[in-house]
Order: sequence, then structure tokens, then C-alpha cells
Amino acid sequence: MIYSMTGYAVATRELPQGTLNLELRSVNHRYLDIQFRLSEELRALEPAMREALAKGLVRGKVDCRLNYTSLDSGRQLLEINTVLLEQLVQLNRAVQARLPDSQSLRVVDVLRWPGMFGPETPPVEALHETSLELLRAALEELRQTRAREGEKLKQLLLERAVRIEALVAHVAPKMPGVLAAYEEKLLARLREVTAGSDEERIRQELALFAQRIDVDEELSRLKTHLQEVGRVLDGGGTVGKRLDFLMQELNREANTLASKSVDSGVTQAAMELKVLIEQMREQIQNIE
Repeated sequence: MIYSMTGYAVATRELPQGTLNLELRSVNHRYLDIQFRLSEELRALEPAMREALAKGLVRGKVDCRLNYTSLDSGRQLLEINTVLLEQLVQLNRAVQARLPDSQSLRVVDVLRWPGMFGPETPPVEALHETSLELLRAALEELRQTRAREGEKLKQLLLERAVRIEALVAHVAPKMPGVLAAYEEKLLARLREVTAGSDEERIRQELALFAQRIDVDEELSRLKTHLQEVGRVLDGGGTVGKRLDFLMQELNREANTLASKSVDSGVTQAAMELKVLIEQMREQIQNIE
């Protein structure tokens, strides 16, 4: 499976006290870079969440947002929890009856009592497992999204690889004729300049020049690199860096082909090769 580094996932869980919402976004990056945006009461969860994400992803810049919204977050006025207040009064009386010398609850103690102004935010420990469950669900969705995008990228790369192979197959059979025609043209010009003197020396120089402009080796390496591209794509996994290296090699051969060209048709083919290779390289930047 080929994975893109671009993806999005969201997961939500309704709780008695409020709502947990987790969002994951990822884009391409040379390495795995994870950034968190967490509610203050959830910040202690970051190490465990980072570890979980690092196990499921290899490359990409990942933005993880986790928010907790309490059911009473929209209240404008404070409202005392009268049920809880009555319970505290009864408990205070019971303690005073058993321990007459004990200090009675003060107003400030009552107002600071957890839950006195409606539902309280659950402790981090209560949210910990739920948050990690949300993260696992969102991470799986993110991986599926990246896999679907990766499959599209794979097809685009294979299509362009086929077009490159077609260009190479078109150019290769023509090269002997191109070289022979160019050699004869150059030989005729040299004969005019040298008045035909030292014919053998002229032919030797032409043979050496023909070796310098021969592109058979470049065409052969282009074929080899394209075969490796196909093998890497079929193998799947974390292949982005390997494919990027192969694009550098393909581009090097295309540049050499263009520089050695003595025929307008070959030059045009080399330029088309460079365009296709650059298109592949741009797509590969998004592959994990």
C-alpha cells in the first residue's frame, strides 16, 4: 500500500458532562512532525497521544486538536446546585452531632465545593482512556484517507512512467540512423575544410566524437530506473524518499540526453522527459 502524507480525520464522543472532539490533519513533510492543540485540562495527555501517533505514522506534518466542551460552558450566570447544597448541610449536621468541637463548613468552603455550580469537568484520568480511544479511531480514519490518496498518486505516477517508457522506446530505434546521418554531414563539412587530406585521421576523429554523443547508455539507464520505479510502487510501504532519489537519477539521464543530442527530435523528447519527471517528482513529495 502506498500512503499519501495528506489526510484529514475527525472523531467525536458525547459524555454525560460534555463533548470530546478530536481532529487530525496531515500534510507532507520530510520527517514526522506532530503539533498539538489541546484544551488546558487535556494537556497532560500529550505524551501518550504523541506515542500513539508515532506508532501509526512515519512521515508528515500532523496537526492534532482535542477539545472538551462542558455542558454548562454556555451559561452566563452561576447557578448553585441546590441538591448538592442540601446534601452538604445534612452531612455537616451529622458531623457536628458526632464531633461537637469540629469546625462547621464556611460559606467559602461550600462555594468552592466541586460541582456546586453545575456539572464539573471530569478529571483528566476520567477523560484519558476516552481521549485515546478517539485518537485511535481518528488515526485509523486518517490512515485510510492517506491510503486512498496514495493509491491515486500511485496511478498518476504509473501513467507518467508509461509515457516516459513510450518516449524512450520511440527514441532508441532512431539513434543509429541519427548518429550515422550526423556523422556523414559532419564528414562532408570536414572534407570541404581540409580538402580531403588525411581521410583516415578525419574518420578516426569522427568515431571519437560519435562516442561522445552516443546516448545508448542513457536510454538504457532510463529503462532501468523506470523498472525500479514500478518495483518500488508495487512493493508499497514507506517509499517516498526512495522514489525521490529515483526521480533525481531519471532527471540526470534526461539532462545528459538533451546535452548530447544532435537531433531536434531527440532534443524535443528529452524536454518532454524532463517535464514528465518533474510532474512525478512533485507528486512524490506527498508520498510517505
